[in-house]
This record gives sequence, structure tokens and C-alpha cells, in this order.
Amino acid sequence: VFFHGGSYGWGAVSDPIYDGTNLVEKYDDIILVSVEYRLGIFGFIDFSDVPGGEEYKESGNLGLLDQVCALRWIQNNIESFGGDPANVTIFGESAGAGSVSLIPIMEGTKGLFNRVIAESGSVALTYGKDECENLTNLLLEKSGCKNMDELNSLREEELVELNRELNDYNNFPERDGVVLPEVLYEAYESGAGSFEMLIGTNADEARYWINEMGYYAPGIDGEFIYRHALPVMFENNIKRLDAVEKAEVDLFISMQNGAKVWKLTEFYNEILFRLPAMKQAALHASHGNNVYSYYWTFPGENKTIGACHAIELAYVFNNPQVTIYTGGKYNEKLADAIQDMWVDFARNGNPSTDEYIWEPYTAENRVTMILGDEIRQETDLKEEQRALIEPLLGYYFNGCYSQLSLNVPQIYRIIAQAAAVVLIPVSAAVIILKTLKKKRSRKTAGDEI
Repeated sequence: VFFHGGSYGWGAVSDPIYDGTNLVEKYDDIILVSVEYRLGIFGFIDFSDVPGGEEYKESGNLGLLDQVCALRWIQNNIESFGGDPANVTIFGESAGAGSVSLIPIMEGTKGLFNRVIAESGSVALTYGKDECENLTNLLLEKSGCKNMDELNSLREEELVELNRELNDYNNFPERDGVVLPEVLYEAYESGAGSFEMLIGTNADEARYWINEMGYYAPGIDGEFIYRHALPVMFENNIKRLDAVEKAEVDLFISMQNGAKVWKLTEFYNEILFRLPAMKQAALHASHGNNVYSYYWTFPGENKTIGACHAIELAYVFNNPQVTIYTGGKYNEKLADAIQDMWVDFARNGNPSTDEYIWEPYTAENRVTMILGDEIRQETDLKEEQRALIEPLLGYYFNGCYSQLSLNVPQIYRIIAQAAAVVLIPVSAAVIILKTLKKKRSRKTAGDEI
């Protein structure tokens, strides 16, 4: 059962990259179900502090509740399609991976699935209540409404337009203490139930946004915007840290190679994606559950974005013709291997194949399968990096652009460069500033978190 990505504000199962036709034709014992769920202000907005909002305490996570409804429907109906309700694997990428990480710690979901595959997403892709306030306030301001009665009186066309206007400020699932626990890692530490998990990330996750930023600002290179935008997010994030934590981050950055932007990129590859996934994996494994970890390193044709966020989707769904991330570079042997691994895991809870033995991940061995030019296992991948910044996971850094403060040194550097260098027009600086206030930049095939 697949849940698509799209930052909880975009995406649809109609996206060609999620087309499961080739996969189910290759493995005829699979039944693939793809699920739509409410997005944007229809699926993730907190009305609890709006007058009259006490009746809408679950509004911050309606999209997740849609997913649970779909799983209940599958339990009741999948036998009519030849399926086995006692052997259900839920999987997703990006926001979809966040979803399948959250469903197990929601009430009433036990027995709806047996296995979880989370590609480039985890419990970290969530908001606290304070982060959710921004979208609610923007909706009230844009609509002119002052309470729930007035919001409920809005016509469908008005709501659709409001959602379109506000989608760049959309929420992630809310740690509301109602649908989701307020402290998500502790929920896994306490035990999320008995099920197998396969979880992993890509080597160059954050580079996905290089192209995205370029699409938002036609005529200006996406890498140019990315190089200026990423430090703004970094400077916002480190303001929350104490002196010891900042020193550890500085040491992490100093360990990286290349220009500063690529050092910061690796910080976000780790803190937004890999380390939360590995923390979730270790906690789930501590209760005796079989957990399998992977790290995707095979890049696409575009060397700048490398092994970026979402690049594995064409491989998982057996769609080499979808080249939005892979370009003209596609490894058939790797594709066959990953499809066999994912399908074997769905069949019996173990992704090992005839050719590759995949050992379970624990906090002690930290065995990770490297999926690249060579397929191999490695123990405690990037151990030193993990030790330095894993303690920061409690901050739930989630890549939220829309609420960044522009009162940081990087903004003043951008303005100074725009004013001092004739070749960089002031309009370019304005576009960069606008981009920084967007959580997403373009809605296209394959849009992810």
C-alpha cells in the first residue's frame, strides 16, 4: 500500500513516477494499492485555537486519518481483489515515508499492516503546535473569517483558491497530543508494536531542491539560489542551539569537503533525513523487531544533484522511462536488486535475496545496506558524524522554509552582493528572498517533501 510524497501539500498517485504497472507485471503475486489523502488546508491545519475550533481537535492531521481509513477499507475489501489482509506492507517516500512512520504510533492502527518501508522520511517530518499557527493565521487573514462558523460558510471555490494561495506555507503533520504524540521518538522508544521495518535515505537528499529553486525563478540558475538560500536556513536553525551544540555543529561542518554550501548540504542530509531514520530504526529494533537500513548512493546523470531525494522511485516502481531525477543514467542491475529486495520484504519481512544477504539493523551493529555501484553492507556508516549531531534530533529540524527569519547575516550578505556587483541585478536578490519564504518552489511530476 503506497502513500505518495509531496510535502503534505502536493502530489497524487497519478504522477507517472508512482505508476505501479511495470512492477506488478514483473511480480504477479503483488497487489498494489495507492492511496490519495487530503493535502494542504484540507488535510493539515490546526483550528484548535480558532473560536469554535474545539470541535476540530483532529484537524491538524486529517490527511493521516484518511490514510488510516484507507487501511481499514483494505482490511475489509482486499480479499475481493485476491489480496491477503493478513499480509499488508505500507510504504511511502518523503511525506509518504513520514506517514508510514507515524501511522504505527496512532491509536487504532494495530493490525492494519504487518510491515513498513520508509524511503527518505521519518517522524522528523512533523510540526509542533507553534509551527502550525502560521498557516491558521494566514487562512484567517486571507479569508477575512474570525471563527469556525465563518470558515465553514466559505464556498468550495473559495476554499480551493485559498488552498492554492497558501500551499507554499502548508503544514506537516502536527505533534498535537491528540492524533499524534507530542514526543515521537519516545513513542517508538516505548514500543510502536510488532512489525518489520525497512528504512533508509539517499546520499544527496537536500540537493533535490537545487532544481526546484531553479523552476521557481526562471532565468536564474537554481544552484545560485540554493547557494544563497541554504545558509539562511542554517543560520536560523543554529540560533536555537546552545554553545556546546554549536561547537559540535562547527566540528561537523569542518569535517566535510568542498565549498561551504556542500558542507551545509551534508548537514541537512544527515539532520533532516538519515539520522532521524536511523534513530527511529534503532528504537524500533530495541523491542525485538526486525529492522533493515539502507543508504542509496547511485547518482543520476546530473552530477550537481547526485543521488538526490526521490531518485530511487524510478527503480522501486520499475519505471526507467521516468527520468526526472535519473536523467539518462539508469542501472538495470541495481533496479532488479532493489525490486527483489522490496518485494521479498513485502512477502516475508526479509529483504535478503538469492544474491544479497541483508542483516537486520540494531543500535549495536548498525548494519546498513549500501545501494550503489556496488551493493554491500557497512557497519555504523558515518559513525563520527552521527555521534556529533544525533543529540540535535530533539529539535525536530524539518526543513521548514516558510517561517524563517530574514534577520540573519546571510541576508545582509545577499543584499550587499546585489548592491556591489553589477552582474547580479537587484531583482535576483528579491527573487532569492521570496524563495526563502516558500517551503516549496514548484509543483511537478515527482514533487516531494
